[in-house]
Amino acid sequence: MEFANTMKGMSVFKSLRYVGVDESLLNPIFLRVISCSFHLGLFLVILGLWVWKKTRKDNDVGNKHSTRRNVRFMYYKPTLFCSIGLAIFSFLLCLLTHFYWYRTGWSDEKIITLSDFTLKVLAWLSISVFLNTQLINSGEKKYPFVLRAWWGIFFSISCYSLVIDLFYGKKTQFWVPDVVFTIMGLFFCFVGFIVKKESEENMLEEPLLNGIDSKKSTGDQTVTPYANANIFSLFTFSWMCPLISVGYKKILDLEDVPQLDVNDSVRGTFPIFREKLESVGGARGDCNLVTTLMLVKALIFTAWKEIVLSAFFVLIYSLASFVGPYLIDTLVQYLNGKRDFDNEGYVLVAAFFVAKLVECLAQRHWFFKVQQGGYRARAALVAKIYNKGLTLSCQSKQSHTSGEIINFMTVDAERIGDFGWYMHDPWMVIIEVGLALVILYKNLGLAAIAAFVATILVMLLNIPLGSLQEKFQEKLMESKDKRMKATSEVLRNMRILKLQAWEMKFLSRILDLRSTEAGWLKKYVYTSAMTTFVFWVSPTFISVTTFGAAMLMGIPLESGKILSALATFRILQEPIYSLPDTISMIAQTKVSLDRIASFLSLDDLQPDVIEKLPKGSSDIAVEIVDGNFAWDPSSSTPLLKDVNLKVLNGMRVAVCGTVGSGKSSLLSSILGEMPKLSGNIKLGGTKAYVAQSPWIQSGKIEENILFGKEMQREKYDNVLEACSLTKDLEILSFGDQTVIGERGINLSGGQKQRIQIARALYQDADVYLFDDPFSAVDAHTGTHLFNECIMGLLNSKTVLYVTHQVEFLPAADLILVMKDGKISQAGKYNDLLKLGSDFMELVGAHQDALTTIDTVKGEALRKSEESSGMIGDNTNVQDKKVASDGQNGKVDDIVGPKGQIVQEEEREKGSVGISVYWKYITTAYGGALVPVVLLAQTGFQILQIGSNYWMAWATPVSKSDPPPVGSSVLIIVYVALGIASALCIFARSMLLVTAGYKTASLLFHKMHLCIFRAPMSFFDATPSGRILNRASTDQSAIDLNIPVQVGSFAFTIIQLIGIIAVMSQVAWQVFIVFIPVIAICVWLEQYYIPSARELARLNGTCKAPVIQHFAETISGSSTIRSFDQESRFQDASMKLIDNYSRPKFHTAAAMEWLCMRLDMLSLITFAFSLIFLISLPVGTIDPIFSPCFYFTGVAGLAVIYGLNLNVLQARVVWNLCMMENRIISVERILQYTALPSEPPLIIESNRPDPNWPSCGEVDFSNLQVRYAPHMPLVLRGLTCTFFGGKKTGIVGRTGSGKSTLIQTLFRIVDPVAGQIKIDGTNISSIGLHDLRSRLSIIPQDPTMFDGTVRSNLDPLEEHSDEQIWEALDKCQLGDEVRKKDGKLYSAVSENGENWSVGQRQLVCLGRVLLKKSKVLVLDEATASVDTATDNLIQQTLRLHFTDSTVITIAHRITSVLDSDMVLLLEHGLIAEYDTPGRLLENESSLFAKLVAEYSMRSNSSFENLSDT
Repeated sequence: MEFANTMKGMSVFKSLRYVGVDESLLNPIFLRVISCSFHLGLFLVILGLWVWKKTRKDNDVGNKHSTRRNVRFMYYKPTLFCSIGLAIFSFLLCLLTHFYWYRTGWSDEKIITLSDFTLKVLAWLSISVFLNTQLINSGEKKYPFVLRAWWGIFFSISCYSLVIDLFYGKKTQFWVPDVVFTIMGLFFCFVGFIVKKESEENMLEEPLLNGIDSKKSTGDQTVTPYANANIFSLFTFSWMCPLISVGYKKILDLEDVPQLDVNDSVRGTFPIFREKLESVGGARGDCNLVTTLMLVKALIFTAWKEIVLSAFFVLIYSLASFVGPYLIDTLVQYLNGKRDFDNEGYVLVAAFFVAKLVECLAQRHWFFKVQQGGYRARAALVAKIYNKGLTLSCQSKQSHTSGEIINFMTVDAERIGDFGWYMHDPWMVIIEVGLALVILYKNLGLAAIAAFVATILVMLLNIPLGSLQEKFQEKLMESKDKRMKATSEVLRNMRILKLQAWEMKFLSRILDLRSTEAGWLKKYVYTSAMTTFVFWVSPTFISVTTFGAAMLMGIPLESGKILSALATFRILQEPIYSLPDTISMIAQTKVSLDRIASFLSLDDLQPDVIEKLPKGSSDIAVEIVDGNFAWDPSSSTPLLKDVNLKVLNGMRVAVCGTVGSGKSSLLSSILGEMPKLSGNIKLGGTKAYVAQSPWIQSGKIEENILFGKEMQREKYDNVLEACSLTKDLEILSFGDQTVIGERGINLSGGQKQRIQIARALYQDADVYLFDDPFSAVDAHTGTHLFNECIMGLLNSKTVLYVTHQVEFLPAADLILVMKDGKISQAGKYNDLLKLGSDFMELVGAHQDALTTIDTVKGEALRKSEESSGMIGDNTNVQDKKVASDGQNGKVDDIVGPKGQIVQEEEREKGSVGISVYWKYITTAYGGALVPVVLLAQTGFQILQIGSNYWMAWATPVSKSDPPPVGSSVLIIVYVALGIASALCIFARSMLLVTAGYKTASLLFHKMHLCIFRAPMSFFDATPSGRILNRASTDQSAIDLNIPVQVGSFAFTIIQLIGIIAVMSQVAWQVFIVFIPVIAICVWLEQYYIPSARELARLNGTCKAPVIQHFAETISGSSTIRSFDQESRFQDASMKLIDNYSRPKFHTAAAMEWLCMRLDMLSLITFAFSLIFLISLPVGTIDPIFSPCFYFTGVAGLAVIYGLNLNVLQARVVWNLCMMENRIISVERILQYTALPSEPPLIIESNRPDPNWPSCGEVDFSNLQVRYAPHMPLVLRGLTCTFFGGKKTGIVGRTGSGKSTLIQTLFRIVDPVAGQIKIDGTNISSIGLHDLRSRLSIIPQDPTMFDGTVRSNLDPLEEHSDEQIWEALDKCQLGDEVRKKDGKLYSAVSENGENWSVGQRQLVCLGRVLLKKSKVLVLDEATASVDTATDNLIQQTLRLHFTDSTVITIAHRITSVLDSDMVLLLEHGLIAEYDTPGRLLENESSLFAKLVAEYSMRSNSSFENLSDT
């Protein structure tokens, strides 16, 4: 063969000489010399250029204002990568030629060729360094002339060499490199000579100002390159390069991540999903019924393209993965000298290489497509769940708490999206088992039946494990739902828990729920450990069974067939392992689908309950005819009975009645919120609704007021003025751009209510429904709101308003008096007065309150005399007020750095610190189990390699060779090694889950303790969605995923080391390729990981807004529906869902981008080792030389391990990246284990007396308070004393600091200066629980918890049933509770939704009656009750708290008139502080004006009788 090639080359040579070509020019040696010369010259020139530029740079270092622009060359990165690639390629050629010729001898030609490759390494390495250091930001318009000239010369030499080598050369090692060099030279010429014009044109587009970007990154304004990528880019994931490049240069933000393609966005997928779901439901005749099967069909239809494509890739992958095991025996025989045809070795290498290439490509696209389909399915599901939450009836909402509904979105929808990974496993297992049996039958004949039986046994063993996992998973989810429900409720009501000193009791409840959850978690993870054990042991078990059966059947075992079988078993390992996971995942997904289907099947609000009349078509605004309504549609007893109402356009209708009479329910029935049992409702035009409990969105004040409408400045300013918001906005640091915290946490109750009213006014609706909005504001503001809003801006509108304030009734055209769910009386004010009865009860109570004012005035002198001894120095409060003003100066002088209370969620930047990993692995048992786990895995790996090594060595290569050992010894040793490895893997599996479980438990307890001990400012500034996200998603990751992920990374490292060790025994030269390949892999990982890390973090931060928006929507669904804003909120939800999907989609693509490149690099290693093996002469691999190391069987063993090299090499980096992505959950939880804590709950060294406070005197001294360092002072130097056993009333305009004073008393906020003493004890010196447990409060927002009546009154279980009944009777709720079936144990739904707001307030009264504290605070406690009930509460307090210090904040003047002292606050300062009598004596006092205004407004109802 060589002779023929030589003769062919000589004939060509002669023909060229015949035509006059110089013979020396055709000599390859001459070409190598020329190449050496040029490369040496280039190296010296580059070195000189570098020195020259370095010198020039040093000379110009003082020129700091250089006009050089930061311009990068066109195709800079490909040029740099190609240069580095050529340097590495030349280095490999250099090593190969050196080692090859070292064995075969040297010659002049070989030495020159080796020198040529060496100089190429130096030259291209120098070019790479020069490009990276000198030209990256040089400002040059084009590449230097030296480089462009060299690229031209290099291309010419390469072309010339290639032509000569093809015709004259006789060895591939010459012309193959020249092909590579020619292609590279062509690319360099393209870059250097053709692209320069484009580069120069782009210079004109650069920004004119140095250092200033022409525009900000607009990644989020462009669609992902995936949408328009070409086939090559799609196949190689090159469309991800721009984003990964940006992430490498800077920390990625959401703005850098491109928008999804319309087919992947929720706007593209949801309509398809909804249409399919509705079409299936419509065919069944019930559009509201959603079954699991319907849901599955709709989801499949939504992502059918991805499902079909991924199925195709799975099929290709399965077929390609078995090519290697099929050809192993042939390769072993080839290495042993059996050659069937010429170049068989190269054909085998090509077959191995192509099969692995196809396998890698198919796997990458399979993984990407299933994730893409999963994201589509998840987005469509989340959107559907959100839309369902908007339309749920109140009865349906009570059956599922908000925490449970959020879990549908955060857990169940996520799991269904993740099911794509397991979707194809059931049929893939069948195909792979079938292919495996074919290969086994080819090699081992009927012994394949034994392998099949063993495989079936292993799979059957996994079935009970899978069913156990399913059961435990379901129980785990149920217990998690309960925990999340409790956590959500606690976070929502954390303020009241801290005020009542209940937070640790509620923490113990959550820990108890977690204990139940942890019990199921423990069972689940240990079952998973057993499944893992089966996975790792199954190949050994199947192989022992198969080989044993072969020996019994007399089938000869040869090393090639053994190795083929072992390779097959290794591939079978994956489907066997995945089967229980698949069964478990199918079960989990079935549970999630069932849960979501049942939720989607819940009853919606009745769509046709209201007949909407077109605007202007009728005079009727609201009409109800024979209406009967109940919250429970199945109830036989309606809550609202026989309602007949007709309201004409422009009428003002007032609704009044006692607590629980059905006022709010009447408005709900008009809105269509309350199910209609019978009757008709008509509504003309658009509507607006103001709820009794303010619903405020997180966001700017302006956004809350506009509520989707466009800004009209004049109208907007008029609304602000009418709602008394102008002054409030002036005080706020950012005005109407101030960001409101969750549930309006950084606003007072009055401010929230006025913003809610402003929102309604700005909508310019036809019909307005107000549910007692004036109770949350002070008397002056209430009058202003009524006059400016209802009597002013809404003068021509139809208004229905519920009110407890009788003074607002005379202005109504119609008054409805509610009693026991009926309209007991209806008419104008004077008509109802004449009728008497129910209406007179309300008016009579109001008149009693008014007479109190006269009584106070009459007894002013006596009161002042009695109080003179108490007042002491406080008589000159006005003077002190002036002095106080002088001391404090202007507000602006005190305001610190301005900032929003709600900040962006904290996101760690840069790489995950090693401390995070260290804290995680050392949390459980100080990390003592970690080395034991690693040792067990190492032992397993050594034993596994040893057992395979044993089988390869102890079996003959062919039938003619004698076996080294007997058959019994062969199988006994193999079984012994298998049992030992099984014990190692059992120990590893159990210890790993033990460490993971313990770590998860410890981190959970630590995080929750820190959260519950965090100051209230943390909850004010942190939306609950952020906390819930950590308690739910991140905790689940730590419970289930992170131990496996960390373990997998360590185990794959150990496996990779084992493979390299085996391969290096046969061909240590593999390190020549392996080391640079690993270096490139590490570089790629370092290039990729910054983007992947930040994308993973963005996943976490983008999920919380989805949860928060959903939670807000559920709580404010009635308001949203009343404004007909469902579509706007759905659009906002879709935008948030897409914002969450964007980083997830690009995370998946980035992972496949990396794995694709890692696979290609590992293929190079594998191909190199194969080429090396087949290139060795026959007999080189021979047992005679070294029976322990160099023999054909071990060479085959190296190949079967090499088949997994690409998988493991990629898996190491993949696991590293996944681990870093997952460990972010640990990082986020560790953030919350380091929260600043409140002061100690108990200070043992300074505990107050058991009877403290005995007197109840509260002394404030120069009290200054602000909510955060960057916010202004709210209280600006208060000094006064609340006398023990006396009643002190606190009044003032909304936002004057009344509630802040109370929060400071309870140390919810600590003062920045000054102090508070109770009975001479500085409250800052004692523990928080010692303080708060001795004080009582009825808060502004009445709170009830999910549970029973008893657990709401006595959460700490300190009182008997008799005491609780006594307290219920005192607060007028005894009869109401006795009517309920469960009495004290009757159910209370989430937030107390099945109780009216007034009744909830009475429950809060019952709590303080049980507690009987010496200091009682009423923070607008009677705002939500009618005047008659208010009087009853006041009488109850007077009767049972005669010796207590009672501090009352009230908007009703009558609630503070019988106080011993009145404190009037204004802008955080004491405006007045004296007895009510003295203040009323001075008609110029602010308090006297407030009382006069209240009296005037109230008396106007009687004065206007004649007019009406």
